[in-house]
Amino acid sequence: MLDPIINFLGATLSFLYQIFPNVGLAIILLTVLVNLAMFPLTLKQTRSMKGMQEIQPLVKDLQKKYKDDRQQLNEEMVALYKEKGVNPAAGCLPMIVQLPIWFSLFRLLQSFRPGEADSTRFLSENSGLADAIAAQDTNFLGMDLVLSPNEAIQEGIGGAIPYLLLVVFIIVTGYYQQAQLTKRRKKDGSAANDSPQAKQMQTFTKVLPVVFGFISYTLLAGVDLYIASGQVVRIGQQALIIRLDEREKPESMDEVVEAEVEEAELEKPKKPQGSKKKQQKRRRRY
Repeated sequence: MLDPIINFLGATLSFLYQIFPNVGLAIILLTVLVNLAMFPLTLKQTRSMKGMQEIQPLVKDLQKKYKDDRQQLNEEMVALYKEKGVNPAAGCLPMIVQLPIWFSLFRLLQSFRPGEADSTRFLSENSGLADAIAAQDTNFLGMDLVLSPNEAIQEGIGGAIPYLLLVVFIIVTGYYQQAQLTKRRKKDGSAANDSPQAKQMQTFTKVLPVVFGFISYTLLAGVDLYIASGQVVRIGQQALIIRLDEREKPESMDEVVEAEVEEAELEKPKKPQGSKKKQQKRRRRY
């Protein structure tokens, strides 16, 4: 089922290896290309997650209003999501789409291991990458990309340090991705209005990078390199999206209120001009 994806990744890596004759650099460049192709999904994910956070006060109000009517609450929530243009499931889309790529890359790199019957069966014919695999040249930054951190640590803690640092890097960048989306809400104080469900979700997302770190501990270093470099690319993409969105919106809710007050002041009827004495004289005449 995954063979077409594996063959595509093998052909792409073979091509990229011709440009950068190093397996690690070829994987990083593959990561950049995949994430650029997935930018529309990342855009949808980032804006949907920001939108979900921004409407939490409205969600909380609905939950109070319809706390005894679950069906009506669900209908109102769906209407709110539609009105604000957010999708609760959008945050998972990039990860779901990338899962087949992770599994396929795992199988591709696993086929490069010494002792495999045909270690170059997924690669383009007569490619430089095939020659590198035959020579077992799969090292990058002190790591053998066809070994997992779990396997590396069994051979000695000293040699496993680069692998463990890569796992830590995955955890740290995972937390930073979340911080990008929550930093502004903490700054303007809107996070204080979060509902209990939102707070539970935040707790889950705080644990998720650690869980993902444990998973990456068992994956091949080449797959971990793909995940780590992908998170760096998405951090850059999210920063760009957030900056572009902030240019189109007021800096804070205070500015929104200020603008509304100014508009109300302009709409008020103008008072008669002149001093109090002149106004009193006018009244006496009448």
